[in-house]
Amino acid sequence: MMEREWHEQAAELRGEAPPEGDPISIARPRSRCPHCGTQIASWQNVPLLSYALLGGRCGHCKAPIGLRYPFVEILGGLAGGFAAWHFGLSCAAAGAMIFSWAMLALTFIDLDTQLLPDSITLPLLWIGLILNIPETFVALESAVLGAVIGYLALWSVYWAFKLLTGKEGMGFGDFKLLAAIGAFVGWQQLPLVILVSSVIGAGVGIALIVLAKHGRSTPIPFGPYLAGAGLVALYWGPALTQRYLSQV
Repeated sequence: MMEREWHEQAAELRGEAPPEGDPISIARPRSRCPHCGTQIASWQNVPLLSYALLGGRCGHCKAPIGLRYPFVEILGGLAGGFAAWHFGLSCAAAGAMIFSWAMLALTFIDLDTQLLPDSITLPLLWIGLILNIPETFVALESAVLGAVIGYLALWSVYWAFKLLTGKEGMGFGDFKLLAAIGAFVGWQQLPLVILVSSVIGAGVGIALIVLAKHGRSTPIPFGPYLAGAGLVALYWGPALTQRYLSQV
């Protein structure tokens, strides 16, 4: 969807006709087997159950279906169930489900493409602000400041790094993701988010360089670490912050 939109915008700027092809959306075209192109029936698209019934293979060409599909489905189910258990049947639980599923989607999209789509991060930011009008997670003032400070924090790091090295250290999607996280958890939890994501990201980066011979110039997506830290802040941020302050 994003690539099609980019090509359409580029064609418009060049004064050309948009590229041919059927429109792409979340619902259309229907899911198809990536191997043989056969359209997947509704009963073959039921999370987990269909994978088990099909034996992990396409119903038409019998090509293997990647384990990533049921893995993500399990994570999504666990994330939703944990949100309901943690917050109970409440608006906070619904908001936490949306936040968790968005973090899950953004993590795998960033791992695949090193992109964090605006179509997820920007609506998530507005959802966080709206949910906090009645102080679902934090006061609205804290949520607004969280969105502003979250964006400006990584924006400042980006420009400082670029001015010092002439290179881009991160993408603009990271700014928007941290702004969305700040809109949910408030500005008080942003130090925790930045600290946790940076420590985990640095640890993984060093491990990749040492163990996997990952080149230092090879980019590493930062979105998954922000997403994980955002979930920590949403569920346990206030308790962790209070515990830290009590020991200072």
